[in-house]
Amino acid sequence: MAIAKVVVALGGNALMKKGSPNTAEAQLAVVKETVEYIAEMSRLDYELAIVHGNGPQVGNIVLASETAADIVPPMPFDVCGAMSQGYIGYHIQQALRFALLKRSRDIPVVTIVTQVEVDKDDPAFQNPTKPIGAFYSEEEAKVISAEKGQVMKEDAGRGWRRVVASPMPKRIVEFSCLEKLWDTTIVIAAGGGGIPVIKKPDGSLEGIDAVIDKDLAAARLADNIGADILMILTEVEKVSLNFNKPDQKDLDRITPEEAEKYMAEGHFAPGSMLPKVQAAVNFVKNNPGKKAIITLMSKSLDALEGKSGTIIS
Repeated sequence: MAIAKVVVALGGNALMKKGSPNTAEAQLAVVKETVEYIAEMSRLDYELAIVHGNGPQVGNIVLASETAADIVPPMPFDVCGAMSQGYIGYHIQQALRFALLKRSRDIPVVTIVTQVEVDKDDPAFQNPTKPIGAFYSEEEAKVISAEKGQVMKEDAGRGWRRVVASPMPKRIVEFSCLEKLWDTTIVIAAGGGGIPVIKKPDGSLEGIDAVIDKDLAAARLADNIGADILMILTEVEKVSLNFNKPDQKDLDRITPEEAEKYMAEGHFAPGSMLPKVQAAVNFVKNNPGKKAIITLMSKSLDALEGKSGTIIS
């Protein structure tokens, strides 16, 4: 019998190392290290599903598509997201399958190209904030905005980039597939937060230019599947107050209410730690008695034993 159901959300550092080239080969090398921890969780009889980010990868796909626009038509953003799910999922399932077999665990690993429904009236669409793709000068950005109707914003002094909305995930469209596979298979789902889709009046689904936060999507998946633990793996061992300041304070165990207080006080950076804490709080408040863990990949096994990471419960 499984110890617990765990949904693991992999941050960008689990797929690419800072300073390494943005190549498929470099990503696969990092993934091979990452999956050793996940395979070990499986060996310890945790039941698992995996959600991963896709920020650099989907940006590269968009850039390649735009660069080749004179030769082939650029792919829509939702299609680029689907391509990133397949490419990253392929690497994870190939490497994880081998890591499991080394532990005499003959468990299938499969990627589901996952759509996630969002609300077309989500306030996020009125204020796009998520930068994607290449950097441009202000003059270039104005031309692109006029010609293509894309929203362009200055990004931290580095240039101008296209920004898209980051709406809240409402429904994981392919959830029933994951549910049927759960008892026999490790499933990689909702990669990059899922492909954002809206429901049209006739009931059909349509892709939309947006990026769903992968941690919020992982919390939705964990909630739906009845997971015992939501594990969010990132670049720090613990969540901190006053991060990178002389009075930095690492947090070991906190309640959802304490986390909400710290969020209201502005301790966590938007687009960085804030959505991770929001996702953890959402999961725990919807599932009393269960817990969320935020920690470093190399500390993940210790964190499952309560010896590391920040535990919200």
